[in-house]
Amino acid sequence: MALPEHLQELAARVSNWGRWGDYDELGCGNLLTPEATRRGAESVRSGHTVSLAAELKLDGIQIGQPARRLNPIITFTTMNERDTFAPGSWAGTDDLLTMSTCAGTHVDALGHISYGGQFYNGVPVDSLSADRCATKLGAEKLPRIVTRGVLLDIPAVKGAAGLDEVGPGYSITGEDLDAAAEYAKVDIQPGDVVLVRTGEMRHYLAGDRNRYALGVDYQLPGLSAYSIQWMSDKDVAGAFVDSYAYEAFPPTQADWSDCLVVHMVQIRDMGLLQGQNWDFEELAVACAERNQWDFLLSASPEPLKGATSAPVAPVAIL
Repeated sequence: MALPEHLQELAARVSNWGRWGDYDELGCGNLLTPEATRRGAESVRSGHTVSLAAELKLDGIQIGQPARRLNPIITFTTMNERDTFAPGSWAGTDDLLTMSTCAGTHVDALGHISYGGQFYNGVPVDSLSADRCATKLGAEKLPRIVTRGVLLDIPAVKGAAGLDEVGPGYSITGEDLDAAAEYAKVDIQPGDVVLVRTGEMRHYLAGDRNRYALGVDYQLPGLSAYSIQWMSDKDVAGAFVDSYAYEAFPPTQADWSDCLVVHMVQIRDMGLLQGQNWDFEELAVACAERNQWDFLLSASPEPLKGATSAPVAPVAIL
């Protein structure tokens, strides 16, 4: 099923294929320059730190939709055991972790989404296989994210706790992002990373995993196709969201031909860094208390060679 023509035109307009060379695997990670890092460092006022990661646990974010995504399973491989070949009286415990790479707070690699038989920059889909994993655009190619982060708190602009209070499937547009940037009194610069708050994470933190993952009658607020041009025009390095689906659901087309179009165009065409399940609830309070919405963002994805997403434990330093 092909994308509708107007979305194909949008994809062509925002495409970064070839912008950083025919063999580029960084995409918008190329915008994470030393200048962007210095701008992030200059945003630090108090040194207050806020974790943006959801806990990794067995009864975590994943509920089986889509299938075969696993919450973390921790298995002890040793329990208070002594190494008979080492001296001393110590005892140690080790454990084994089994989980989907996108189970919790994560960054998607550019090999995560394809369409038309191609990944970002024209890399063919046969570069990925079960035995070789992702030979191109894998998680090990994801950059260290140390730049200025900006919280775009859309519910705060709307005077609501979460966008679902405005509309269950609220679609965030470029105009919404402009309004949130104006609310924050921040001029978005190339190489910044935007953290787009929908307020959905509050349902997960309250223990309602199904509401967080499935929304209300499968309606979920999030980024829409009408936000994509904004991301391109601002030249942001990445966009991260506090929701499960990242983008608004259901899609706009009756035949669902635009399903996951934000993922598709941002990752496959733009090479934008993106990810879900980031926790902005404490950050939103800290920003409001300080009337400060920009900060140094530090988020280094695990360099899992050949993976298509990577767990991350991001920190905002205000």
